[in-house]
Amino acid sequence: MNRIGVRKIVLAVAAAATVAVTALAAPAPAEARGGRVAAGVGLGLLGGAIIGGAIANSRGYYGPGYYGAGPAYYGGAPCYWQRERFWDGYGWRVRRVQVCN
Repeated sequence: MNRIGVRKIVLAVAAAATVAVTALAAPAPAEARGGRVAAGVGLGLLGGAIIGGAIANSRGYYGPGYYGAGPAYYGGAPCYWQRERFWDGYGWRVRRVQVCN
């Protein structure tokens, strides 16, 4: 028998063992008495809303400060993009570089 045949047999035996163990270790049916499931779902949604609101209102990504439109000063000559050839050790490549005078 070749390796592929043995591999298929091993996988089939492993799958059968998994199904057998799952069938034997089946849990008892769940019981929802007194609204415990509804309370758990409700509190989970409430907690998620509180945490989500706190994350949405945090300024961690942009940081503190005012980002309004205002006067801007750009000193110096304007910059432009230029294509440049370079050797990367394997061959010639082209990349764009910013040139500021």
